[in-house]
Amino acid sequence: MNHILCGLAANPALPAELVDRLITVADDEIATELAAREDLGHAQALALAARDEGTAVHLAYEGRLTSADIDPVAQPQAALALLDTGAGLPEWARRFATDPVTERREKLAACQDLPPDVTDTLAADSEIAVVAELALWTTPDMAARLARHPHAEVRRAVAANEATPPAVLEMLLTGDGLPPARHCLVCEREGTPAPHARPHPHPHPHPHPADDLPPGAFCTGSHESTVHDMWRQALSNPATPARAAAGFAGHSSALLRWSLAGRSDLPPEAWGRLADDPLPGIRGDLAENPAVDAAHLRALATDVSPDVRRSLAHNPRVPLDLLASLAGTTKIGATLLPRIAAATPAEVESLAKSPDPAVRMLLAARRDLPPGTRDALAADTDAKVLKSIAPHPGLSEARLRDMIDRHGVRVLARVATNPDASPSLLEHVTRHDPPVPKAFREVARHRNATAPALLACLTDRQARPIAAAHPSLPVPVVVELLGDAEGRVAAAAAANPSLPPAMMLKLTR
Repeated sequence: MNHILCGLAANPALPAELVDRLITVADDEIATELAAREDLGHAQALALAARDEGTAVHLAYEGRLTSADIDPVAQPQAALALLDTGAGLPEWARRFATDPVTERREKLAACQDLPPDVTDTLAADSEIAVVAELALWTTPDMAARLARHPHAEVRRAVAANEATPPAVLEMLLTGDGLPPARHCLVCEREGTPAPHARPHPHPHPHPHPADDLPPGAFCTGSHESTVHDMWRQALSNPATPARAAAGFAGHSSALLRWSLAGRSDLPPEAWGRLADDPLPGIRGDLAENPAVDAAHLRALATDVSPDVRRSLAHNPRVPLDLLASLAGTTKIGATLLPRIAAATPAEVESLAKSPDPAVRMLLAARRDLPPGTRDALAADTDAKVLKSIAPHPGLSEARLRDMIDRHGVRVLARVATNPDASPSLLEHVTRHDPPVPKAFREVARHRNATAPALLACLTDRQARPIAAAHPSLPVPVVVELLGDAEGRVAAAAAANPSLPPAMMLKLTR
């Protein structure tokens, strides 16, 4: 990789003529950076697309290319990308529907709004992977039709498609009204119904015909593992009727029960069964489900698993008194919880006066607190509250300095993230003894960082590439860093918008 040219390709101040120059010499890495430029012109996009089809695919997805720019014969992947975004031509879809390359037909099958004759062709494809891909993304009518497909893999894909009609999804769960599937990937590839588990107890001298199947794939004639996965997809599908899904709350398969824990439409008795599930992961997903009623949430608050209680804290509808009790018994961290973000002004006032610093810390994670509440929390005696409030906009320099004076290394990095931190305060942070490496990284990316602060950041290995890209770094230093032994640093310097145009020109030569 040419780190200098990669960095230069990402430089927002690079003149258009030098973008053109880089296009002529671009390798894959440089082309990727050039394709991401916001100022890339259409002619430049065409030139890039002509160099590499992978880049053409990226540009097609970004809306930089049109159907007039792509030859589907010369650049089939780019044409398929345009079809995937709805910008391709119907005749392209008809061409790819019979393409001899299976992967192209499979890619086409995932595209939306295909002509009816194309979907009919794909539904009759000889490759099950193509039909299954169609089943995963197709319209309700076609999904209902493919639910009767003789191959279980196609039915599994239908079960995952959220456009599948609810009645059809229920039939896939119960089997009522559908003829039994006749094939699955296991029995089809093994030749006879058999279990497939890896690794094989006696390795074959040649690749096993089912070695591309997932571990545990199993069929004794009823396509068990594929049917199980079909059920799991249907239970996770929000279009599946709740009455059909709820019956699986006591199923012996943990994966099927787990698929129910995040649903919003289950009856309370199903939630009750899941709340008593032996697996903490299932109880945890249930605890984070905003549809679960307060009674079950309170029961989960006493769960023996800290992970379950932590998930409950992230539930947007957890009662505030319950959340306050969780704060003292569960390690949640200084993150903005949904229930805290939705707290009313009266609730905010109450939380700010909580005797528990863990509760005050959770409130301090908000960034829209009233000035009085914000300043009161900034004067808190507990360091974890200060770490949480330190990035809040509007805090005065005096309050931020006071935090550092009182708690030093414990709050230094968080103070450096405050968007209103002044240049002098950031310099003060970099001079702190003992130094805090993370604080250097935060200063290096701060918009108010000055040259002295950035020079200090260059002494830290992880902050060095961040500082090298900062536009306030002195130009002679930026130029010097182009020769840095670490590629990341050199690339960041080349991407620095303060780099003189004359140096940019020299680098492209």
